Amino acid sequence: MRSALPGSRITALGHYQPARVMTNDDLATMVDTSDEWIRRRTGIATRRIAAPGESVTDMATAAAGKALAASGLEPADIGLVTVATCTAIDRCPSIAAQVAARLGLPSPVAFDLNNGCAGFCTALACADHALRAGAARHALVIGAEKMSDVTDWTDRRTCVLLGDGAGAAVLGAQEGGGGGIGPVVWGSDPTRGDAVRLVGEWHPHFAQEGQTVFRWATGELPAIAEEACARAGLRPADLAGIVTHQANLRIIDAVIRRLGLPEDVVIARDVTESGNTSAASVPLALSKLTERAELPSGAPVLLLAFGGGMSWAGQVVTCP
Repeated sequence: MRSALPGSRITALGHYQPARVMTNDDLATMVDTSDEWIRRRTGIATRRIAAPGESVTDMATAAAGKALAASGLEPADIGLVTVATCTAIDRCPSIAAQVAARLGLPSPVAFDLNNGCAGFCTALACADHALRAGAARHALVIGAEKMSDVTDWTDRRTCVLLGDGAGAAVLGAQEGGGGGIGPVVWGSDPTRGDAVRLVGEWHPHFAQEGQTVFRWATGELPAIAEEACARAGLRPADLAGIVTHQANLRIIDAVIRRLGLPEDVVIARDVTESGNTSAASVPLALSKLTERAELPSGAPVLLLAFGGGMSWAGQVVTCP
């Protein structure tokens, strides 16, 4: 057996959002709400909505194609593809298998992972573990959601929150131990499993207990963030940036205040323009920040997500 397993790192990112922008004023023509009401409670101003014929696979492929092109790798180099999603309509073949086929990947292991809004960070950890074990040299990890398919457009408490999109990361093995992806902190609280849910056989709708989620997230996430930093050998103050699940700006700001970070730490607030895109929110926000050069290459960034089943996952990564 090897004395030290390889590490892994993110080598490239990509994202995709649909063309249609839905504003708060647009929503005010559909339900009893207003721009002021939505902004005050959620911080959201706009969200992207996929076209009727635009699928989760379409969005996942677009984001993954950008990441693969940026990585400089060939399709045959990718040995693992996983898609984090809770809105896939097709049960088999998986979205990951469909993405692999569209991108011309010849023989990767391909599977979907459903851990709600915590899905991307969970899938990132699974891919990291696979690369550390030598099961693949390169992996493609995608978060993609069409939340508009599961939105109850008559419920003003939830329809104002949700948007569509995808984000993707290419991972590469890094020999010699360590690497650019830190140890994951993950788990769940089954006693609060119904606080965020998407249930039903034919026409499931997103639902949540908003106050329960807010109290849990603002109370528990700071300690989870500190633990993820500690496992990476860092303090929160050492971070260059934090990308949390983009659920609600009030939650993000409350968690950041609890951590007492320096003012120069970059905080992802993509929720204001993209809404809650579930498993896509973390890679979407991270890809945007790196594309705009708001996070320097090689900088430590905390990824932190939570959601359905009251699950959570987080890790410190090195910005590509």
